[in-house]
Amino acid sequence: MKKNLTGAIVGGMILFVWQAMSHMAFNLHEPNQKYSTGQDSVLAAIKTHIKEPGGYILPRMQDELSMDQMESFTKSIQGKPWAMVRYYDAYEVDMNSNMLRGLVVNILLAFLLIWIINRLKVPSKQTIFSLSIVVGFIAFSNISYTEHIWYPVFDLRAQLIDAFVGWGLTGLWLGYWMTKRS
Repeated sequence: MKKNLTGAIVGGMILFVWQAMSHMAFNLHEPNQKYSTGQDSVLAAIKTHIKEPGGYILPRMQDELSMDQMESFTKSIQGKPWAMVRYYDAYEVDMNSNMLRGLVVNILLAFLLIWIINRLKVPSKQTIFSLSIVVGFIAFSNISYTEHIWYPVFDLRAQLIDAFVGWGLTGLWLGYWMTKRS
């Protein structure tokens, strides 16, 4: 159990450090969080027209339209600009809490990968590394890419890099650690 826990803590820290570097040192996710010189005007307009926190797609048809009305609406917006807005009443970020939660989740994910590894008969470093890459690809494909199909994001490449690099480095660590002779 001690070996599994140590592997999970270090593996989770590897994932966490890569995520931090991806966002802060390499700024890979910048295309999805750009600066706008008109941000104050945009926020004022949003605050005027959106009254409660939530996610909004603009334009969006009203609920309970007939099939003909839905078809007409869909045709009317084809080729025109659209936006997704996440609106919050107040900017309140607790970096310490968010970072701690992110680290704990990464440690849990590394522990779950170790649980899978422990189900294999005599796993090799190569098998552990490959399994880790597969886990990263599954996570990316199921969440990031599937959501991107419907609501394109501008940092999809960065998310793919995060999945392969973060889980690849974790797989290298776990391959070494889990096959190490006690």
